[in-house]
Amino acid sequence: IPTAGFSLSNPYCAHTRCYRARPSVRGRRIFSSGAAVAAAELGEPAEAPTKDPIFERLGVGIRRDFGRRLPLYGSDITDGLNAQSLATTLFLFFACLAPAIGFGGILDVATSGAMGTIEMVGSTALCGVVYALCSAQPVQLIGPMGPNLAFSISLAQLASRLSLPFLPLYAWTGLWTAGILLASALTSASNLVRYLTGFTDEIFSVLISTIFLVGAVQEVAQTFVLPTSTATKALLTLLCASVTFVTSIILKGLNKSAYFSKRVRNNLSNFAPAVGVAVGSLVAHAACLKYGSAAARLPVLSLPAKFSTTTGRPWLVPLMDLPVWARWGAAAPALLAAVLLFLDQNITARLVNNPRYRQVKGRDTESLLDGMHGDMLVLSLLTAATSVVGLPWMAGATTRSAAHVRSLSLTDRDGNIEGTLENRVSGAAIHALIGACVLLPAPRALLSQVPLPVLSGIFLYLGLTSLQGLELWDRFQGLFQDSSVAPQQRWSTAVPKKVTNLFTVVQMACIYAMMKLKESSYGVVFPLIIALMPVLRLTLVKTGIISKESMDILDK
Repeated sequence: IPTAGFSLSNPYCAHTRCYRARPSVRGRRIFSSGAAVAAAELGEPAEAPTKDPIFERLGVGIRRDFGRRLPLYGSDITDGLNAQSLATTLFLFFACLAPAIGFGGILDVATSGAMGTIEMVGSTALCGVVYALCSAQPVQLIGPMGPNLAFSISLAQLASRLSLPFLPLYAWTGLWTAGILLASALTSASNLVRYLTGFTDEIFSVLISTIFLVGAVQEVAQTFVLPTSTATKALLTLLCASVTFVTSIILKGLNKSAYFSKRVRNNLSNFAPAVGVAVGSLVAHAACLKYGSAAARLPVLSLPAKFSTTTGRPWLVPLMDLPVWARWGAAAPALLAAVLLFLDQNITARLVNNPRYRQVKGRDTESLLDGMHGDMLVLSLLTAATSVVGLPWMAGATTRSAAHVRSLSLTDRDGNIEGTLENRVSGAAIHALIGACVLLPAPRALLSQVPLPVLSGIFLYLGLTSLQGLELWDRFQGLFQDSSVAPQQRWSTAVPKKVTNLFTVVQMACIYAMMKLKESSYGVVFPLIIALMPVLRLTLVKTGIISKESMDILDK
């Protein structure tokens, strides 16, 4: 299918010729060191890569990120006009919309209607479109996250204990947070994440995937225990979720099979989650036709019919309703919020920037930091804007971003990644469709035909496929495998199995502890626990629990 200057049968070849072969951006040499590029742009001598500073002069990192990416803006549009981008949009539309609706309902209850579904979905759509069109790394997606939701709920509880109005406290906290993020963007503070390792990245990634998996399983399981449910509806819920999940998994792996032609295999694989949603929905509607709505009607996706705030309040938050002392005091929770958004955003960026995806537009070879400073600027402005109108904050959506970049990946017959369709169209289209469901009646009516159990199946697919390729997931499976017949991993012969198992158990224990903390009344300190993961890693080495040699291999 010839589209946007390349063929879907082997689009990476043309893509590579267009970008990888370019020796310069606007006539400047591309150095392997980020600081060297900054130095070249400012007319200064380049420093050795080992001397890269953590903090740079004001705006240097931002100018570097946008200076590299903006000249390629036209190709970011044309490279998204193809069937694979369309398939990605349809899949992630549901994957991004459903959490927004679910989290919005939870937030509605926790904040007594101050923020609800319409605010959450509206913020997801608005921030998602702006980020896709304005960011320096548009393959990354932003959206609502479980940790962010837990923080907002904790802030509402704090406002209640202090007898303060929630929305003004939320707005002032958000403005302080935006200021901190802006300062980090201007000083290139995101360079700090170079000191993060796979130890923290994997814990955070598996934590987010676990939240999706546990949430999906709980949604299905509760239909078997709710007094308002029936055995028929419970079994139909399980059937629809299972059919959606299995259909998506089977079709996704079809491109590695010998069935059908290559074009048919690739298209079915690309559209696998969308086809899974359609098949699951058809099963639900067929059951309704056979057994009647009273016996087999399942809950469906629904949005408010009118675009307005949940309680009918004005959109602008009355900032002056908060006492002066509380306006200054909001800086304390803002510091925690800034840590959370900073880590959410940059850990997600590290995962998306992984060299295995072979992204080439405006990139440093093997760099994980590309675009971080420019994107942090965009995030800080979005945080300020959403705060003053009482909308939930957005940040890097780890699982959905990983699914996005994988869905845009170009692979060979063996599943090896050859490149990525780096574009702005898919991210903008996903969130524009979400916005259309809020504003227009026709998409809203179509959405009401999708049963919620079908989305549980998509969450299972999203959570499970996001674990693929993570070494923590491989080591976790290795806990239950016979090492004499198990597949050999790079650490299998270099590190004793007991040490590997201990390292894995420590990581899994951290994930369990953070899951429990997130759900507790102390959820507001959740960001600090994530920030302390590098300290825990260092402690394991310094105390001799795991030798430095073994740690360097396991946490490569």
